[in-house]
Amino acid sequence: MTKEDFLEGQLLLIDKPLTWTSFQAVNALKWAIRKKFELKKIKIGHAGTLDPLATGLLLICTGKFTKTIADLQGREKEYTGSISLGATTPSYDLETEVDATFPTAHITEAAIRKATTLFLGDIQQLPPVFSALKKDGKRLYEHARKGTEVEITPRTVTISVFEIIGVEMPKVHFRVVCGKGTYIRSLAHDFGKALGSGAYLSHLRRTKIGDFNVDNAISPKDFQEKVLSGQL
Repeated sequence: MTKEDFLEGQLLLIDKPLTWTSFQAVNALKWAIRKKFELKKIKIGHAGTLDPLATGLLLICTGKFTKTIADLQGREKEYTGSISLGATTPSYDLETEVDATFPTAHITEAAIRKATTLFLGDIQQLPPVFSALKKDGKRLYEHARKGTEVEITPRTVTISVFEIIGVEMPKVHFRVVCGKGTYIRSLAHDFGKALGSGAYLSHLRRTKIGDFNVDNAISPKDFQEKVLSGQL
């Protein structure tokens, strides 16, 4: 690709590594493009945040393609992952320590599969307190880390597929297809409640956004190497 290609606009499929923020992935690409083509600045952004503890597909747009970000964010997404039953964490995932434990002996595989039906279609969902949504000018996670209690408004999200791939108690492996604004962490938390227990998200990978598949994505480091060596 040439400098003009990136400035005119590219849609780049990136496989975000574990522990990276989406912002770090964008910055890694920006650095490589600017270094290779000696650019002072270039427009670049991503279409949908992935939490640091999630991996998978991140769509990154450059140049004039940044205007398509809002459209890309609205497309259906597919995730695979694991929910750990019998405990909760404040962040609804492994970012924070377990704060409570619950019995799981009463939970059967049949009950697990049946509970998924409660979360199909348009549902009301509370975003996690540890999230990047803003309240009173601050991110929710900033309030949460200070121990400040804030009122969070539930919102309508759409889940079209909630499939159980396998059960290895206390872990439940799943595939979810959902609309914009869905928090899989909140789904995991609510799923535990529906089973008369607790739960948190222990693994998450975004596999698709619309027609784009993570199988066609590359890591940020591979992108850097390919751009700097002229292979891309």
